[in-house]
Amino acid sequence: MASSLVPSPSTSFFHTTKRCHKHASRKIYCSVAAPQQTQRTPSTTGSVKTAMTMTEKIMARASEKQQVRPGDNIWTNVDILMTHDVCGPGSIGIFKKEFGEDAKVWDREKVVIIPDHYIFTSDERANRNVDILRDFCNEQDIKYFYDIKDLSNFKANPDYKGVCHIALAQEGHCRPGEVLLGTDSHTCTAGAFGQFATGIGNTDAGFVLGAGKLLLKVPPTLRFVMDGEMPDYLLAKDLILQIIGEITVAGATYKSMEFVGSTVESLNMEERMTLCNMVVEAGGKNGVIPPDSVTYKYLEGKTSVPYESVYSDQQARFLSGYRFDVTKLEPLVAKPHSPDNRALARECKDVKINRVYIGSCTGGKTEDFMAAAKVFLASGGKKVKVPTFLVPATQKVWMDVYSLPVPGSGGKTCSQIFEEAGCDTPASPSCGACLGGPKDTYARMNEPQVCVSTTNRNFPGRMGHREGEIYLASPYTAAASALTGYVTDPREFLQ
Repeated sequence: MASSLVPSPSTSFFHTTKRCHKHASRKIYCSVAAPQQTQRTPSTTGSVKTAMTMTEKIMARASEKQQVRPGDNIWTNVDILMTHDVCGPGSIGIFKKEFGEDAKVWDREKVVIIPDHYIFTSDERANRNVDILRDFCNEQDIKYFYDIKDLSNFKANPDYKGVCHIALAQEGHCRPGEVLLGTDSHTCTAGAFGQFATGIGNTDAGFVLGAGKLLLKVPPTLRFVMDGEMPDYLLAKDLILQIIGEITVAGATYKSMEFVGSTVESLNMEERMTLCNMVVEAGGKNGVIPPDSVTYKYLEGKTSVPYESVYSDQQARFLSGYRFDVTKLEPLVAKPHSPDNRALARECKDVKINRVYIGSCTGGKTEDFMAAAKVFLASGGKKVKVPTFLVPATQKVWMDVYSLPVPGSGGKTCSQIFEEAGCDTPASPSCGACLGGPKDTYARMNEPQVCVSTTNRNFPGRMGHREGEIYLASPYTAAASALTGYVTDPREFLQ
């Protein structure tokens, strides 16, 4: 079996199983949990320490408690608050209304403000949002404001970064054991660093700006064990689409999703970020991966702030656990109009497409473009059959696309390989068309087209036109589809 539901170490399970048909081509067996037994009263001679998960440990430390349990409502101290041009103005307005026009933020070095959503546009309201951020940062002397003033040439703005979730990691704001909150649902991306990271609304962010803390409920944890050597035609995007297809878009509602196993340990940091990025598409409160040498190597030279890693106790209580044999998985897509509408890429080979989009916090990192270039290189010089849009997440990714040699290419860069394949020139780094945006947003779907995209959501209207159809896929599958004009399994080129 590619996957199965496994009992957690501290949960009692019946020996019987029920058969769940969640995918036409496979049988999934789900264990049936027995009712929890009443917990014994701790001894009066002293407190009994309860084993905790990673998420519980981080939240316990942040709330200055020895232990917490799922369902506890706790005041949680915040290490980093991030906001951007879409939600920042609203959060600032609430902060000023509730704390006073002359109030100061709780810590100018713990607020990170990153314009990234609606940047390269002539839309006056979008431009005004960035102006509001700039005025607030000047007023508050915010240390980490990644500003952009010259929209005609992003390279003329040395402080500008691009997509907030990737910039947070690249600029050293993601650290194991910390609490990172952001006014964006994909803030959960930072859980790849072994921290508690989740999205919050403008009202909560306005409060955090003034108080530095927030009342949060401790989530229960689902554990996903992924073992086996990763096939050379799969990427982390395939893994998370497999999981979401398994548990549905509501399967992890207000739950922590912890990823472990030999496969996870083999992933580089950018692939781990992809895995955690889309937990919110399953309803998850946060995603988290135990930090290790890969984490620490990535952080070298990026931060001087001391941090302390935490790990789940061996006897920690997990709500449920899932096990995947990654060697048996195949390239996947999520068909319109939901991230859990899972299908094998090869099952969709007759789906004709109009365009391909490679970008976003999910699929616009350096490793994502390297993966796409690998497919183009393996095609032996074939040209793309449909417009193929490339939007690097950040300035650093853009520079990597133009400077780093692709392995096995004889020294060619991604940009050279993309040009030879007939792709569009890599665009200015931003969120781009991932969430539609103003009408003049680069690569926005202004017509009812069919798109294969490395982004994270495929709801109606997500990338622009409400009648557009979006197939979510890995960079491998996206590049393969660009070469054929149909949804294509990348093994056609990689094997």
